[in-house]
Amino acid sequence: MSYRVAVRALCEFTAKQGDLDLRFTPSPTALEGIAGHATVTARRGDGYEREVTLEGTYRNLYVRGRADGYDPTKNQLEEIKTYRGDLARQPDNHRHLHWAQAKVYGWLLCQMRSLQSLDIALVYFDVVSQKETLLIETCSAEDLQAFFETQCQRFIVWAEQELVHRAERDQALRLLTFPYGEFRSGQRQLAEAVYKAACTGTHLMAQAPTGIGKTLATLFPQLKAVPGQQLDKLFFLTAKTSGRQLALDALASLKASSPLRVLELIARDKACEHPDKACHGESCPLARGFYDRLPAARAEAIRRPFLDQSTLREVAVAHQVCPYYLSQEMARWADVVVGDYNYYFDLSALLYSLTLVNQWRIGLLVDEAHNLLERARAMYSAELDIRSFKGLRKILPAALKRPVERVLRCWGDVHRLQTLSYQVQPELPHKLLGALQQAVSAITEHLAENPAGLDPALQSVYFDAMHFCRLAELFGDHSLFDCTLLPTRSEARVSVLCLRNVLPAPFLKPRLLEARSCVLFSATLSPQRFYADTLGLPLNHVWLDVDSPFQSEQLQVRLARHISTRYHDRYASLQPIVDLLVEQFRERPGNYLAFFSSFDYLQQVTNLLAAQHPQLPYWVQTRSMHEEARHAFLARFTDESCGIGFAVLGGAFSEGIDLPGRRLIGAFVATLGLPQINPVNEQMKARMDQLFGAGYDYTYLYPGLQKVVQAAGRVIRTTEDVGVVHLIDDRFARQDIRRLLPVWWASAE
Repeated sequence: MSYRVAVRALCEFTAKQGDLDLRFTPSPTALEGIAGHATVTARRGDGYEREVTLEGTYRNLYVRGRADGYDPTKNQLEEIKTYRGDLARQPDNHRHLHWAQAKVYGWLLCQMRSLQSLDIALVYFDVVSQKETLLIETCSAEDLQAFFETQCQRFIVWAEQELVHRAERDQALRLLTFPYGEFRSGQRQLAEAVYKAACTGTHLMAQAPTGIGKTLATLFPQLKAVPGQQLDKLFFLTAKTSGRQLALDALASLKASSPLRVLELIARDKACEHPDKACHGESCPLARGFYDRLPAARAEAIRRPFLDQSTLREVAVAHQVCPYYLSQEMARWADVVVGDYNYYFDLSALLYSLTLVNQWRIGLLVDEAHNLLERARAMYSAELDIRSFKGLRKILPAALKRPVERVLRCWGDVHRLQTLSYQVQPELPHKLLGALQQAVSAITEHLAENPAGLDPALQSVYFDAMHFCRLAELFGDHSLFDCTLLPTRSEARVSVLCLRNVLPAPFLKPRLLEARSCVLFSATLSPQRFYADTLGLPLNHVWLDVDSPFQSEQLQVRLARHISTRYHDRYASLQPIVDLLVEQFRERPGNYLAFFSSFDYLQQVTNLLAAQHPQLPYWVQTRSMHEEARHAFLARFTDESCGIGFAVLGGAFSEGIDLPGRRLIGAFVATLGLPQINPVNEQMKARMDQLFGAGYDYTYLYPGLQKVVQAAGRVIRTTEDVGVVHLIDDRFARQDIRRLLPVWWASAE
């Protein structure tokens, strides 16, 4: 069995040295890089070979890659690197890595074409001046072979170790047994569907109720399929910390019978050991000499196969390397990676990028997939506030004043004639986009000449502008371009421009298809068509609605037909809602959750409850509740306590929390959860109508009821639980609403 490695991956393993340096450098954009490569190769003469595929072996190591170009006339192989600014400021460790890549390509070319010597050229192309700087070294085939073999020797022990690990892992996964002997009701049905999808290379949407153990029911069969499908990695992606912990717990239950390497990825700000320091060797001691200490840290990390946050930090601190960037390195060597959606679906996602570069075969598990719609919309949207640009005037260096003023002038042309406070523009503001791109270029050049960095406000605007321009290049029917005028005391107009994603499917679909198979699962994925359309599922995907393990007798679903929670009926609803809460609490004292559409509505109800029934215990979710306060809120729900917890629908307490048994015996949902009717949502509705012919349902009804079902799902967590849910609004009695509620809620009355 041979180990396959890309030239880039090989050299990054063997030839990286020195400091970790995350200071922003004015590097070209991806598009500028592609254009730069095209410009250089277009200048070459007839017979010049572009994107030369190369491969070679060393013992059981198979090395592959594509060299940028080869000129047979000159017998010159070229490695092209685009850059901005002063080439003399390029760090030595970058140059070292570039030479390593070029020389490995050089030997592979000599070997494949029986060359005795070769000119190796690093071609540095300045994307601003369009000038080339060539660094050329003539190498004999023997020298290149020696260099190649040295790199391979540095890697071969690791590669052989990886081959052994892969064989042991696959053998263990073939023999893997379900850790609890028997499956729960519905759990086997889900597991079988996931296994079949994994083995046939199809995508699965699975709706499965709470309480059946969805996490283990998806992980176990997917892992069983790994050897047969020759998968390299399994990514478990989730929207919330609670989902990540459930995945780690499930994997821990399988750990004893399998040598799996599991990695937890966490956000940079949560992993940082020195938040007061910048990410480079002159500031942070963990960045200084990072790549020199990385091999030892990496070697220890693979001996600690369950790399959750605390274990990874322990290894990092012991070897004095940055925990966050150690975790990024270990993503290359883990079998299962557990992390946030962003790590695969974001425009600059680490896991997706590594998958493409290394040509991994991956399995994808997307937990609580109903959350992916809004999260993806945020990822593929961009916003610019004119106040941020105007605020720069006092701090701008002289070289940047004209480009920024041009942005402001072009911005004025966009909103000058606007009469409504919110308006969707018929087309992109091409003059403004041109001005933004020029401003980005000017700031980039300024950075090249002043490497000390930027003022934080200027840096923020810089990144926002780059993101806006990038999404503008990807603009289509899936998004809106809109302008919101802000109130101001002066005559000068102030506005916010937004590239607002409505339909993330075109962005998500290629990423889903990159996986050998993908399972999107949640307790609330109905209607199927809505989520398939918005999330970009391929047409041949499979749908599964897992039978509920719960009986209708476990949950009383009561409809408060006499109450309207519509905005204009809010005041009139307060007293009937308080009466309903008190009546239920007296009928069966215990712990309840009450959900409302807003903090204001919640506060009005609790004020009236406190005034009329001061003896009834209650506690309230507040705006911007920090983690400790959230824990304290949940800690009030015990087997012995009684009271009502008030929360906002769609917030931290309406999904992802587990309060079984006496800890929670009922819930009140005083809203249909419908998004607010406002100009933005109305425009989204119009676009959804244009795309799918179901604008109201796709924008308001389905997202709203999904929140209701999630909130009500907090009550019944096990087959022994018994409880009640009050759906408070006359609209819940309508047939078109009731058909969207879970089938097993047969007792709705």
